[in-house]
Amino acid sequence: MVGMNEANPFSNQGRLRNSKLIHASTLIAQAKEELTPEEVALHDSVREFVLDKPHPCVGAQSAFRKDEYWLGQYASLGTEESARALAEDLYEYTQEQIKHPKQFASFLAVFDGEVPEDEESFERKLWATLGHLDKLSREKDFSWDPQVSDDPENPKFSFSFAGTAFYVVGMHKKSSRLSRQFEKPMLIFNLHRQFDELRASGQYTRLRDTIRSRDKKLQGDNNPMLADFGDKSEARQYSGRQVGAEWKCPFHH
Repeated sequence: MVGMNEANPFSNQGRLRNSKLIHASTLIAQAKEELTPEEVALHDSVREFVLDKPHPCVGAQSAFRKDEYWLGQYASLGTEESARALAEDLYEYTQEQIKHPKQFASFLAVFDGEVPEDEESFERKLWATLGHLDKLSREKDFSWDPQVSDDPENPKFSFSFAGTAFYVVGMHKKSSRLSRQFEKPMLIFNLHRQFDELRASGQYTRLRDTIRSRDKKLQGDNNPMLADFGDKSEARQYSGRQVGAEWKCPFHH
């Protein structure tokens, strides 16, 4: 594994800047590099999915319109191989956000390989990936973000990587929620501090209610898994699968 404080030259990560799609790793070297046609097609597909008018998450749409997002493509979801590549890029993303914080900025990880056969399969692979990321983070002596709990049963749980808390949104073709039905497995990492800043500025409630209203309009009903941070563990929300009170998170820090 390349050191987390170094750019990963083997990453497929890219984002759109100044209307030109380039490798994110080349931003550090201030160089420009064309992506392959396949990478461009993937980017366009993700961008179209997020910016589709009915899509509920107006925060994500804002990030895409302002080009304040990172997009990475990896091997199969749930494998150690893909998690190692993701760890490199996700770390670079956290460092970029520390230096140049944005109100809305997301990291999108898209995975190749087989599409999960159902929601439970996707959920297992999602948590396997987060487990691999946690192990890699601990190997580099990063602590859990002290602003959140590391216990997935705790109402203040949030996933942490490299000392930074994230709210994770899983998407895949077989999701029962229309807003999460993307052609490939995808994990979206949203910085937890962004929500804290929205609460502090008084913008959170309005944004939350707008997203939930749009999701209800798209789906036809409310998402029963949604809850505010501190009320119920957000671990129950990551995969998008509806789970009962007896559900136990397979992740343990």
